[in-house]
Amino acid sequence: MLKTKFLFIVFLCFSIFSFGLQSQEKLSILALIKQLETQFDVKFSYTESDVKNVFINKPLVTDTIEEIISSLNASTLLNFKFLDDRYITVSTLNKRIKICGTVTSKLNNKPLLGASVYVKNTSKGVITNVDGVFNFSNITVDETIIVSFIGYKTASFSAKELMLIDGYCKTIVLEEDIEELNQVLISKFLITGLQKRTDGSTVLNTKKFGTLPGLTEPDILQSIQAFPGIESVNESVANINVRGGTNDENLMIWDGIKMYHSGHFFGLISAYNPHLTNKVVVIKNGTSSEFSDGVSSTINMSTKDVIGNDFSGGFGANLIHADAYFEIPISKKLALHVSGRRSFTDVFNSPTYDNYFERSFQDSELTTNSDNITDGNRSSDFFFYDYTAKLLFDITDKHKFRANVIGINNNLDYTESYQNSDGITESKTSNLKQENLGLGGRWDAVWNTKLTTRLSAFYSKYNVDATNYRIETDQRLTQANEVLETGVKLNTYYKINNVFKLLSGYQFSEIGILYETTVSAPSYDRVKKDVLLNHALFSEIEYRNNTTYLRLGVRGNYFQKFNKLILEPRLNLRQKLSRHFAIKLQGEFKNQSANQKIDFQDDFLGVENRRWILANEKEIKISESKQASFGFEFNQNNWLLDVEGFYKLVDGITASNQGFYNNFQYVNAEGRYNSRGVEFLLNKTADTYSTWLSYTYSINDYEFVSITPSVFPNNVDIRHSVSLAFNYNVLESLEASIGGIWRSGQPFTKPIDGNETVQDGNNTRINYDAPNNENIDDFMRLDASIAYDFKFSETVLGVFRVGVLNILDRENTINRYYEVNPEDTSKAIQINNKSLGLTPNISFRLNF
Repeated sequence: MLKTKFLFIVFLCFSIFSFGLQSQEKLSILALIKQLETQFDVKFSYTESDVKNVFINKPLVTDTIEEIISSLNASTLLNFKFLDDRYITVSTLNKRIKICGTVTSKLNNKPLLGASVYVKNTSKGVITNVDGVFNFSNITVDETIIVSFIGYKTASFSAKELMLIDGYCKTIVLEEDIEELNQVLISKFLITGLQKRTDGSTVLNTKKFGTLPGLTEPDILQSIQAFPGIESVNESVANINVRGGTNDENLMIWDGIKMYHSGHFFGLISAYNPHLTNKVVVIKNGTSSEFSDGVSSTINMSTKDVIGNDFSGGFGANLIHADAYFEIPISKKLALHVSGRRSFTDVFNSPTYDNYFERSFQDSELTTNSDNITDGNRSSDFFFYDYTAKLLFDITDKHKFRANVIGINNNLDYTESYQNSDGITESKTSNLKQENLGLGGRWDAVWNTKLTTRLSAFYSKYNVDATNYRIETDQRLTQANEVLETGVKLNTYYKINNVFKLLSGYQFSEIGILYETTVSAPSYDRVKKDVLLNHALFSEIEYRNNTTYLRLGVRGNYFQKFNKLILEPRLNLRQKLSRHFAIKLQGEFKNQSANQKIDFQDDFLGVENRRWILANEKEIKISESKQASFGFEFNQNNWLLDVEGFYKLVDGITASNQGFYNNFQYVNAEGRYNSRGVEFLLNKTADTYSTWLSYTYSINDYEFVSITPSVFPNNVDIRHSVSLAFNYNVLESLEASIGGIWRSGQPFTKPIDGNETVQDGNNTRINYDAPNNENIDDFMRLDASIAYDFKFSETVLGVFRVGVLNILDRENTINRYYEVNPEDTSKAIQINNKSLGLTPNISFRLNF
């Protein structure tokens, strides 16, 4: 009896197993179609290329034709459709499927709750549940699915890769983004696209950037002025002041290339196209030891570094310029990213251009009438352009090569017509051209799980070439300023364990600067050229756990020409004391060998007066800075309170690079400045809005031992600076932003009352009072912007933005200086430079 039962159980198991094998038997669609046509007397219409190499599980013999067709629609990428009772079409056209997936972390294989999953170029999106699962219905097979999670690399898939088949969902494993996202402390800081990192730096992500008041696009150098301690006293991105420093004290890096030019339209527009510049990291203190130069700040820009699956890009225009960018995948391992932008200011004058032109060229020869040169017999042509290109080559999964090029150009032609002594009308054209060309390349290598390296090199060339015809004296003045720098850097990254990382490296740079002035009548020629070599070794160790972030580093710089070694210690500490409260301590020593000289008597048409010069350790020293800051952060319920006090001392400045509008502009003196103060930021963010209030109080003083008085306020001594803004998502696709700036007026030097001028030999000059003992009126401006995103087609998204700067049309004085009155040399004329008036702008973009 037991034997009989055992045999029965074996037979039953064998039968079930055999049935399972039969039901899982694979059959080609072509063979099945022929079988169904015979069995059910139906006809299929299809293209052989669509059905070739498609295999399915063999259907049950008891299934009806309707059940079989329904099963085929659910389990294949083919679209089966009954035309009538007998004819059935088979195609892949507009096939809609169900997709699903389970998102997990490669670090611990655990599901990721709240990962973002959306269909590219559409508004469809979901987040994963507690098990990391997501699903979509009614998705076409050719759509692209994007999966992202904070701290992890973004992944993309075709919909057919994620198709739900037989109840099976694909597992998607996301890798940690070690380079950037695992350092993010606050993912939405002020507005979408701004992030605050654990080391205190701030990241601007241009792809996700929200709307700032007054802007119609994510202008990089305009946007960073939303941060406390960063502003421009004259509204110019070519003159950004970080904690009281001058613009030349900011280290500008674009994809590893050191840049010497930052603005179009003489500083009113950033020279860096934001649509391929993927992220911008702004560091005010506690800089990594791999960076030197820039005694006030480091602004590190980088472009998109991932090879995509699809061709994408965009183009657009505002009332100043038009631009386009493209991401071109050549293969799975090779891609090309390009962008270009050009103004049409030499063809069309918009109200925005008119305001920019008036602001840039006020009190210059282009706008000031003389006795024989008036508006009727002079003209000017101004335009700018920039371009970038990047080659991405993933040699293997562990070795990647990148090559970059960037070009920036500003061109101004100024023509004057006049009658000569014979009564014949002649014309002469002056020209000013600014160019910055950068070339760079790098090789990233992953040698094992602990060791990675990066070898990079760059070449940067900056030129200012000017030819100025002065009709009154029949004089031809030519000027040139050229900077050539090449650099090579090797970084090695070693992961000691889960909390300790070590960075070490070597950097070599060679910089040469040419400064030339030539005058035709009387004949005069001055040429100065300097070259400097620098070798640097740097190392730092980083410690990170759930409560502590510590980075300790040192950099040694050896200047071969001067046989001089400068050591630069660096410190960056953030200690979390509770769930919501943390303190931070930062410090750094830095140096800078190239600075800008400002000469108001040796300018071009009253427009360009800055020239790069190189330290010679005689009358021009290497600038050295020492900076320390301490503060705290409180973060709870999307409220952020950030308070930080700072002290900065910069040695080795000269009077000629500070831009004095008094008798000190002719003095060749060496000195220092110290800036100390406190920065305060209160920020509230939510899903639909963000608002912030920032306040900076600082005291900034010069000390020039050879000048009397030796201590007096800095030219950019702004005691109080306040900004307030509100950003609101009115609808899912409509965003509005309004905000204002108020700050103290900058210092200026006035003449002595009752004795405004003095005779100096054959010349009359202004008799100045104590330096910088007065302040111009406070600066105040209110700006607003509106952005509307819409779906132009299934694959093309449109963006329409309107921005207005100074919507109250307030007349702000941004600089004040004096000249001798030509009609009464005993008197001085006060000249006020004004800020932008009410300036609207409109932009329209299409992205695909």
